[in-house]
Amino acid sequence: MHGRFITIEGIDGAGKSTQTANLLKFLKDKGIDVVHTREPGGTPPGEKIREMLLSDEMGATAETLLFFAARAEHVEKVIQPALDAGRWVVSDRFTDATYAYQAGGKGFSGEKIEALEHWTLGNFEPDLTILFDIAPEKAAERLRARAGNEDRFERMGVDFFTRVRNAYLLRARNSPSRFLIVDAEQSPDEVARRIAQGVAQWL
Repeated sequence: MHGRFITIEGIDGAGKSTQTANLLKFLKDKGIDVVHTREPGGTPPGEKIREMLLSDEMGATAETLLFFAARAEHVEKVIQPALDAGRWVVSDRFTDATYAYQAGGKGFSGEKIEALEHWTLGNFEPDLTILFDIAPEKAAERLRARAGNEDRFERMGVDFFTRVRNAYLLRARNSPSRFLIVDAEQSPDEVARRIAQGVAQWL
């Protein structure tokens, strides 16, 4: 039996990490063999690319190409083999993030991203994308309260994250059957309940 591919999306500060842990526990409690991975990253080359992307300043073209280089390796070496083996895969970010951050946030060509997507992935896409939606101002408050060093994306201002959020919501409107939009400003328990309810259709 072929597995399911779930992606977690949303602007920085939306609370994805905590709820991803809850989702993984929910799936494991249901007896599902699940792989947790992330983008950029997920493979040894991908993790090296991740380090560059999160720390080194670079142009939008180089940045976008690196995201897709890591993603192609990720799908070939981790995601597709797991799905073919009947396992579920939960990934922290995937292609929607490139449309949101690079096209929406930075103004990179959406047409070029689409061309790269078709070249590297063909028609491959998630079965379900959980979008954590939150006001950028609220997300910024959460980021300021969080300990640790911010990466170069997390240091972007509210205007940038407003554009990213709008791009995410546009993606969701264009693919309503794939997206589950969750109000990330609700209580953690309510967010977890909403996610479990949305995922239950695939069980």
